Amino acid sequence: MAAAAAPPRVFLELRRRMQNALLIVGEPKEEGTAVDISIRPSSFQMKTSEGCTDIQLPAEVRLIPSSCRGLRFLAGDGLHLRLQAQADSSTKLTPAFNQSLQAQEWCTFYCQSCGEIIIKDRKLLRVLPLPSENWGALVGEWCCHPDPFANKSLHPRENDCFIGDSFFLVNLRSDLEQKPKANTKVICKRCKIILGETMSSETTKFYMTEIIIQPSEMNFSFIPRSPFIQSVIAQCLMELSSARSTFRFAIQGHDSKVYILLWLLNTDSLLIESLELSNSAKKFPLLEDIEKTNSSSPWNAVKVLFLPCIKNRNE
Repeated sequence: MAAAAAPPRVFLELRRRMQNALLIVGEPKEEGTAVDISIRPSSFQMKTSEGCTDIQLPAEVRLIPSSCRGLRFLAGDGLHLRLQAQADSSTKLTPAFNQSLQAQEWCTFYCQSCGEIIIKDRKLLRVLPLPSENWGALVGEWCCHPDPFANKSLHPRENDCFIGDSFFLVNLRSDLEQKPKANTKVICKRCKIILGETMSSETTKFYMTEIIIQPSEMNFSFIPRSPFIQSVIAQCLMELSSARSTFRFAIQGHDSKVYILLWLLNTDSLLIESLELSNSAKKFPLLEDIEKTNSSSPWNAVKVLFLPCIKNRNE
């Protein structure tokens, strides 16, 4: 007996502010298969000659079937259409990862790649945001008197944590047996990943993409690398865009070379995609997060346009 053909992949991008959505129904794997698609406020139904599949939307999302427009078919991609949609504003949507620190809290620093403890049970008395990277130049433009901060660096005291755009500054004086040299790499003892660099004999810069900071009473929970990096970068882009009123960014390496140019298109998207759980039921999980395949919640996302600046491709 031949196996039933798998139903097409379904992808939905919902814009909360604009209250509309883009629906993509992928091409059937079997060429020439006819698919009858019915859209309801809380579900889709796809019928083929092999049977019928119902796909339930998360409870937070409602569609308006009568508003369907812009129907078109793109070869190799599938059926595209737009329609009005609503996301329940009373429901708090959970990001893929949220790394927030609170003062007066006991924290443990972990290597994100392997879970090795880097700093154990550190009570952070002060958690303070750092000024923007070029704050010194702005002081010179806005002040009519000599710069009072000239030749002064911002270093945390013991039990302080300063938060930059993409890093944490921590004073490790009480954690080190001997003082390290400045401008040296901080490497995980277990997996040998570069976690950061020393700024002085007492101050260490940890990269946000390599460190997870959790309350000490919590056990370390592994987060797949791809969702973690996506979430950290998305959070960083949103904060920088809001603070600096810009949508253009460049990602640089440690050698100051620009590797990727980014344009932030929107920050109010919810991405949901069908995942086959059985022959007759589907749900919408977080994209690429295998740990949350049973989740039926939509997930926040930012939409970017990027241009790689790779040698021999875009110089």
